[in-house]
Amino acid sequence: MLPPIPWPSLFTNCLAPLTSFFQALLRKPSGAAPSAARTLSALAPTDVFAHRHIGPSDADIDAMLKVCGLTNLSELTDVTVPAHIRLGGAMTLEDPMSETEALAHLEGMISKNVVNKSFIGMGYYETITPGVILRNILENPGWYTSYTPYQAEIAQGRLEMLLNYQTMVSDMTGMPMANASLLDEATAAAEAMTMSFALTKGKRNKFFISSNCHPQTIALLQTRAKAVDIEITVGDPLGE
Repeated sequence: MLPPIPWPSLFTNCLAPLTSFFQALLRKPSGAAPSAARTLSALAPTDVFAHRHIGPSDADIDAMLKVCGLTNLSELTDVTVPAHIRLGGAMTLEDPMSETEALAHLEGMISKNVVNKSFIGMGYYETITPGVILRNILENPGWYTSYTPYQAEIAQGRLEMLLNYQTMVSDMTGMPMANASLLDEATAAAEAMTMSFALTKGKRNKFFISSNCHPQTIALLQTRAKAVDIEITVGDPLGE
């Protein structure tokens, strides 16, 4: 029979270090007058975005402005942004939110969505994603928190994620090679088209697309081709 657990002493031992921490945090310095700002600063939110933003320092900004022959950012705006597209006054914005408040606000907005049964077809079908893949591959923060969220370096994390996925598929199937594209079908097709024309070094400007391809894939190819003067032909590859 197991001995009884001394819950009161257990809680006391766990809470004592935490209590001491907050007492030390709020304790006024010796010889100093009580400071309301010092006391209340311990209660300020710690999940604000600003201190995590990686941007230029004031010295960096001054150095870049000096190269441009300007003295402040307002002058930079005046010489780069046409006056007719700028607002005449200050923007009307709501009060800023902490990260916790922003997440709660977004969750409230998302909860208004209505998820209905989809009958669109055309490749849009429900799928079952095993929990182990969902947790360790798709939802693993190690693939994206190491990179700045507003730059393309996050693609490196996605690439590593797909490499792990390909390795797992190879282990499960026993095959020496597995493939997992970083691009969706339409984007991959567009990249293949532009790559093929780069190999021709401008000697050809026509590209044939099978009519059996997904309509969205064809549409994206047509859009990308128009920008680089590629003539698209859609038809039956087995026909005349």
